[in-house]
Amino acid sequence: MFNISLITATFNNEVTIEKCLESLKAQTYPHIEHIVVDGSSDDRTVEQIQSLSPDSKVISEPDDGLYHALNKGIARASGDIIGLLHADDTLASPATIKRIADTFGDPAVEVMNDDTTTEKTHGKTEVKGIYGDLEYVRSNGTVLRRWKAGPYKKKYLNRGWMPPHPTLFLRREVYEKFGDFDTRYTIAADYDFMLRVLGPGNTRIRYIPETLIRMTTGGMSNRSVRNIIRKSTDDYLALRRNRIGWPPATLFLKNARKITQFI
Repeated sequence: MFNISLITATFNNEVTIEKCLESLKAQTYPHIEHIVVDGSSDDRTVEQIQSLSPDSKVISEPDDGLYHALNKGIARASGDIIGLLHADDTLASPATIKRIADTFGDPAVEVMNDDTTTEKTHGKTEVKGIYGDLEYVRSNGTVLRRWKAGPYKKKYLNRGWMPPHPTLFLRREVYEKFGDFDTRYTIAADYDFMLRVLGPGNTRIRYIPETLIRMTTGGMSNRSVRNIIRKSTDDYLALRRNRIGWPPATLFLKNARKITQFI
């Protein structure tokens, strides 16, 4: 069995952290390491974590933002597979982590690693990453939009495609090979990271066609017009840095894809 590490970055998340931890405690898969990196919250976030999830490893100290916190958590993770569970998110079902572990362990799963080839692997180490679908939910639990990612082909990156980052689980070796989140991107370091891994990196990944994560609306990138503009700027720079598509067109298509999530 795989050991799976989940990283949660928190800062004053006392309102949402309970649902997050409840979804984690409900998992049927036994080999889960949970690391919480808290940015010195001044509310009851840390107390709630220690009370509701005493087995979680908690680091509480000042940090330089979300991606710096995630980098610290990844550096401390001991699992074979690493995923992120944000404080506003929940795992979709009690079987979610087991589903992910079983897929990593399947000796003959189909993985996509270029524009044209679907390859049958012969050995579980061939699958380097797994992703699935994501639902955006309101605080009352009703679904606002569904992000059905669909299978990956490298050429889709040029058309603005990306997997929902909270659903992306990667082998530790992927982080060792491609490095941390680049904290120069204050909002879109996750997009830059995925472009590195899936673009030039040509990493073999597998799609699970089901909802893996439910995300409460109101994330960092959409909290203000200023953040939306900053995110678009970061996305553009990430596309240029990783030489993906023609950045103006790719960025337009990336944003246009969101429209279908409301249908």
